[in-house]
Formats: sequence, structure tokens, C-alpha cells
Amino acid sequence: MLTRRDFHQLVAGAGLSGLMGVLPGCTQRKEIPGDASSAGGKGVTIGMIAKSQSNPVFLAARKGAEDRAAELSQELGVPVRIDWRTPNDEDAQKQAEFIEQLVAAGVDAITIACSDASKVTRAIDDAIARGIVVMCFDSDAPDSKRLCYVGTDDVDAGRQVMANVAELLSDKEGTIAILAGNQTATNLQKRVRGAQEELAKHPNLKLKDVYYHKETPQDAYAEVESVQKANPEINGWAMIGGWPLMTERALPWAPGEVICVSMDTLPPQLEHLRMGDVQVLLGQRYYYFGGQCVKILVDKVHHGKDPEQLVDFAPLDKVTKENVDEYAKNWETWS
Repeated sequence: MLTRRDFHQLVAGAGLSGLMGVLPGCTQRKEIPGDASSAGGKGVTIGMIAKSQSNPVFLAARKGAEDRAAELSQELGVPVRIDWRTPNDEDAQKQAEFIEQLVAAGVDAITIACSDASKVTRAIDDAIARGIVVMCFDSDAPDSKRLCYVGTDDVDAGRQVMANVAELLSDKEGTIAILAGNQTATNLQKRVRGAQEELAKHPNLKLKDVYYHKETPQDAYAEVESVQKANPEINGWAMIGGWPLMTERALPWAPGEVICVSMDTLPPQLEHLRMGDVQVLLGQRYYYFGGQCVKILVDKVHHGKDPEQLVDFAPLDKVTKENVDEYAKNWETWS
């Protein structure tokens, strides 16, 4: 988990650090030309595969990875490179193909946010069998042989989203909609479960439905607009991803008319707090995810160290209208 020092470094946009220990049963990787651990110490190349280019949260993760790679390049005296290969829109089959391409290109390690774990697990395991270190971030492939996972405790994140909706409704009667994105993504499945478990604790609130959609701002906004128009009794939205908040359009209700709590805190999403159509945002630490992946993989490839934790959950940042301007300053570093 994050130390106090790690947290302050994250907020300041500085380098990310972590103590690495030993995990049993990890595959020993073979030497590959260009591997910093091989003769000549030519550097470390890390393939990075996110879910989609169209989801800006992954650009923050890429920035965190590239910043950390630059720091480690100076620290180690050898180049640490990021080979970014991500589909324009979510496509697990393309992710599997990118893994194969990165292996063929001779990278030392790969980190991936899995759109559909079932479709990439074989490619992950094949890469590991060929001596490549692979880990996951944001969305895991828990049945694969991946080294470790860095991300959000998704069940708890779903609970926190719904708990904030219930608090803002003062546990009075309400009809709640859950906006859920890609139905096959492991992380989103867990968030839905957490949200439903929390909702069960509030007998005055009832679930209208869970709404899945393509993870683009336009598709997400259209889904919210259509559902709200067809079901005007909905007075609470639990958005386990902030896709519709990436548009400049106000959500289809007057400020305060509907309670809305959402994941993610990208700059366009922060504007919705200022507009008042959203009351709470819960920010994932994507910049930290990217930097921590690079730190873990360089420790493994260059130093032969395994991560201390199989799963590294970063806490969420709660952002409201009261602290949005202060929080927004972080994006000067993260973007």
C-alpha cells in the first residue's frame, strides 16, 4: 500500500517509490538483447497496453509511466523506455495481439489493463513462458500467471460510490441507476458488485437497473440521457466510471435535481462538479499506477527483485465542489 512518503510524492507529482521484496514461484526470465540485466546493460524496454486511446484516464497512466521511466533512466545510467501499444477503442483481441507483437519485438516486460481477462490470459501466459515479465494495472487477469497487479480495490470503490449516493439522499426513498461501462471488464464487474452490496444496506433505496455501454463519452452520455428520459423517477446515479462526464454538456437534469456520484477526476469531469450536476467524484490514481508499474518492472528486470505485494491497491481521492480547485492543480503535473 502507499506509504506517507509515496502519497506526498504523488500529490507533488514527484517520483514514485516502493520497497520490493520476494514473491515465491515467480518465473525466471531469460536474457534478451537490450535487457539491462544482460551483458552491456543497454536498458529496459517496457510494453504498456491500456484499454483504449479514447479513454483519457489511461493517458494519465502513460504520463506517470513515462515520467518514472525518465527518472529511473537517470538514476540507473541506462535508458528505460516505454513502448505504448493501445487500441483506439476497447478491443481485447487487439490487446492479445499487442502482447504477441511486444514479445516479438524483444521487450523486457509488459504491463496491461485488461479489457477482457478471458481473452488476454493465454497471451499473458505465453509471454511469461518466453521469459517476459508481465503485470496488470487498472483491470486484472487474476487467473493468469502475471507477476502482480496495481490498481483500485474495485469492490470497495463500488461500495464508496453507492455509499456517497445514499448519504447525499439522506437515506430517503430513492430509485438508483448504476452506470457500468464494459460488461466484460473484470474491474467493472467488481465495482458493480460492490455498489449492489452497499445498496442492500439501504432499504429505502431501490435499484432501477445496471446499464452497460460502450466506453466512449458519447455512448455513455447517450445512455444516461435515454435512461433518465424513460425513467424520470430515477433520482440517484452511481457511475462506476466517469465516461459521460468527459463531455462538455451538462448531464440531463438541473443541478441538484438528481444526485450523481462518479468515479474518476479528469479535468473535464472536475468541471461537472463546478457546474453542479455531479456532487462527488472519486479519483483513481492513474498517474501513480503508471509510475508504480515501471518501478516494479524495472526492479524485477534490472535488479532481480520481486514485488513485496501481489496486489497493490491505491486509495481513492474524494473530490467535491469545496476542494475541486485545489485538487485540479495536480493535473499540471499529471497531464
